Amino acid sequence: MSQDSHHGKWTVSSSDEDDDLPLSGTTTSKPHQPALSSPSYQPAASASHTPTIPKIEAAPVEVKPEPANAPVSSLVIGSEARQSAAANQVNTVKYESSPSLAGKRKHEVSDGTGWALSDSEDDDDGDVKGKSLGNSPKRAPPSPKTKKVKVENERPPSPYGRLEYIDEPEDFFESSIPPLNDPYRFYLNKVTGLDRKYNSGALHIRDILSPLFGTLKESAQFNYCFDIAWMVDQYPSEFRDRPVLIVHGDKREAKARLLQQAKPYPHVHFCQAKLDIAFGTHHTKMMLLWYEEGFRVVITTSNLIRADWYQKSQGMWMSPLFPRLPKGSSDDEGESATFFKRDLLEYLAAYRAPELEEWIQRIREHDLSETKVYLVGSTPGRYVGPDMERWGHLRLRKLLYEHTEPISGEERWPVIGQFSSIGSLGVDQTKWLTGEFQRTMTTLGKSSIRSAPPLHLVYPSVEDVRTSLEGYPAGGSLPYSIQTAQKQLWLHSFFHRWKADATGRSHAMPHIKTYMRASPDFTQLAWFFVTSANLSKAAWGAMEKNSTQVMVRSYELGVLYVPSAFNMKTFPVSGNPFPVSSSSGFTVPFDLPPTSYSPKDQPWIWNIPYNQAPDTHGNIWVPS
Repeated sequence: MSQDSHHGKWTVSSSDEDDDLPLSGTTTSKPHQPALSSPSYQPAASASHTPTIPKIEAAPVEVKPEPANAPVSSLVIGSEARQSAAANQVNTVKYESSPSLAGKRKHEVSDGTGWALSDSEDDDDGDVKGKSLGNSPKRAPPSPKTKKVKVENERPPSPYGRLEYIDEPEDFFESSIPPLNDPYRFYLNKVTGLDRKYNSGALHIRDILSPLFGTLKESAQFNYCFDIAWMVDQYPSEFRDRPVLIVHGDKREAKARLLQQAKPYPHVHFCQAKLDIAFGTHHTKMMLLWYEEGFRVVITTSNLIRADWYQKSQGMWMSPLFPRLPKGSSDDEGESATFFKRDLLEYLAAYRAPELEEWIQRIREHDLSETKVYLVGSTPGRYVGPDMERWGHLRLRKLLYEHTEPISGEERWPVIGQFSSIGSLGVDQTKWLTGEFQRTMTTLGKSSIRSAPPLHLVYPSVEDVRTSLEGYPAGGSLPYSIQTAQKQLWLHSFFHRWKADATGRSHAMPHIKTYMRASPDFTQLAWFFVTSANLSKAAWGAMEKNSTQVMVRSYELGVLYVPSAFNMKTFPVSGNPFPVSSSSGFTVPFDLPPTSYSPKDQPWIWNIPYNQAPDTHGNIWVPS
């Protein structure tokens, strides 16, 4: 059976299973040893000179030279998709030799325009850990080519493939502290390979942990994927032995592997998040930093692995330095107008973890009154009554109802969602996306208007990934599976390309997740939300029992910006966010208005082959 859409014709398998949710587990492998059942990926040539990655001519992004002295960490950490991408660096498929190699791995014939499905019954999405690509699609080899096809905007191959990272230039960590008077405190990450101006005011993890922000005494790292050795190395040498608490969701073998990573580091301790609902994940990405001078919270979209801080687009909110309250202060002092302190304490209490009690007490002892954002979290559970509005998209709906105002002509103000993974959303758009989720996203104060404004979903196309700084391995962090995609072809009419010329990040594939409501001319925002939550019911929650109950599977965390907290009616969108200035404009990570998919564009699907054209390193993507 086949299905057609504006974005390709797919052969649909007989799979009926709808298990799109990821299993938990952090995995490692021996140095330079490819993971099993992984996409293969090979440089088109070899050479003895220092490799370079030249400029992509189609975009105003200068890509800096690649020295040969920064090997990838020996640990292959994270989701199966990430393991697969890492394995590509050592188990590669050369574009020129793809017909013969691909022929060994594929059964079905593809015309190059459609997506072939295997008979797999797996259906996974999100940051996937511990699952195999062994049942990925198979294709017959294309007709043998006598000559390599010249591909528009193709870069010369990187001689050493992706065995080598580009070293950050000497000035990469200079001028890294953003303006302290920035009212929004929303920052993008630094991206290796960009022109320096696009990293001005952006932050690397080393900047966040720098002594310039405070004398660190202790920290807690909440995250999904960890490379412990790499993480420890990001702390300044003077803080490298300070206690670190790792809050994770790994179980059984994955937990054992995580603890094994930390054996050389006695100052690293662990807290396992309870995941009582099947297929939930601990997806929150937060740092708690306790200084001699006070306390700070950082909420990010980045895993604690090098790849996430290297050539991907990420974002973060960094709190002010919260001072300690005077001795004898009551617990309810130091609260902000956004009740951030109360909500952070409630989120931490939801873990029901003794290891967090000390952190909860520390937060109580600090003054968080300068905070201007609202906290929106998800924690696993089934909630009824007033508790339904504590977490997930119903929490966001409540905040938008209480803290935004109706806008004239709001039915023309589009909702924009941008994410790096997609779950199973139902057989049609009304099952969740344009039902309960859109009702949340279109809430503006106490307006009685129940309009259906335009909905723009930003997710990279195959071409976006192919021409990215990382090439096809960037798709390892965009794990939208074919088993999920083929069941919701209706979704793809909402898709828009990843295009970020204003921030210089068009070729830095997004791992950031943002949601917002924009004016019809895209110059104003009614609100803005940065979060760890992808487009999935597991992350945001879904109604059950005739909307009398909401079920959330995963831990997620983000911050909501509403204009009223900044004494504004709307947020002006910054037209030129880099280099950073004192402008009052809000930095949107990608270009507005978003660019719709053309009829030829297809959303990136991570577990099918791409062998019709090489990526920016002269390689192809072949799941086996």
